[in-house]
Amino acid sequence: MEARSTPMFVTLLWMLSSIALSNADLYGDPMSPPPPAGPAPPPPSAVAGKVFPPQSVLCNDPFTKCFAQNITCPQQCPSFKPADPTAKACVIDCNTPQCEATCKNRTANCNGVGSACGDPRFIGGDGIVFYFHGETNRHFALVSDQNLQINARFIGRRPEGRKRDNTWIQALGLRFNRHTFTLSAKKVAHWNNKVDQLAFTYDDQLVHIADGHLSSWSAPDSALSVERTANHNAITMTLPGVLEISASVVPITKEDDRIHNYQIPADDCFAHLEVQFRFFDLSERVEGVLGQTYRPDFQNPVKRGVAMPIMGGENKYRTSSLASADCQYCIFDPEAALFLEAKPLALELANAMECTSKFSNGRGVVCRR
Repeated sequence: MEARSTPMFVTLLWMLSSIALSNADLYGDPMSPPPPAGPAPPPPSAVAGKVFPPQSVLCNDPFTKCFAQNITCPQQCPSFKPADPTAKACVIDCNTPQCEATCKNRTANCNGVGSACGDPRFIGGDGIVFYFHGETNRHFALVSDQNLQINARFIGRRPEGRKRDNTWIQALGLRFNRHTFTLSAKKVAHWNNKVDQLAFTYDDQLVHIADGHLSSWSAPDSALSVERTANHNAITMTLPGVLEISASVVPITKEDDRIHNYQIPADDCFAHLEVQFRFFDLSERVEGVLGQTYRPDFQNPVKRGVAMPIMGGENKYRTSSLASADCQYCIFDPEAALFLEAKPLALELANAMECTSKFSNGRGVVCRR
């Protein structure tokens, strides 16, 4: 009996030693258990705080001014899409005279050419500041060209004792080719910057864009794309070769209300858009509240040096809806645009200018490259 038990005992010892070795390293020391499974690490381009070589572009279009040149982003803004949403992005345009990259905020710059912010304060393509008040709950054409229509819906209220409405841009509607795209600020009573208040449609269908910086969406049947430039409430919409829009949703704050006496009700903070446009393909016939200021023959009628230089034109540019092109001066006609040879504008100078002022009302504005 004792002789039989010995082989069984040896076999048992061998099995126990095998188990121990399977949990030991090559030196027989016990190995720590494997770490619990977790999310995959982000790609290097999405890691904030890391240093990467500056990005660059080789200009390969023979019809651009910088053809065959390799343009590199500066150290101040080495990336086209920085991981830090507050960092400036590198912008390279192969048509600029200097063939140099520039640094640009990815959110709307309310002191830059092509901007429309607040009780709408615009900076036109000619660098001149003006206000266009429109009307509450009406739509107006900001840009109308043969191949592009951009309308805005205005919201507002008239404080007691005032002669006009205070208005803000609540939504934008675009038409290009046979497509439509809208972006709008949702109505909200109490503002929370960690809750997204943007809504989108493409060809009358709702579009969902996931929260998160650099989250994006692309149209299934056109070149249009939208990318978030912050976790919430800020985007850049791009139509390559035609248009770029930077837009953010902001509320009327209690401090704004106190300073301007808007008399904002408790159930609506009048969330609205701050936007900035960059155009790449306008014609010399372009119309619209903002579009007209890019024409080389445009004589800006606003009074200079006054507290609020007003641009009229409500009757000329009023449209029946956010995506219509039926204003008196609208020229949107994508079918005709295929056959017309309207002279394109040289837009790199206007797009490159930035405008600043010591005064919030626009007096003393300076535009520089």
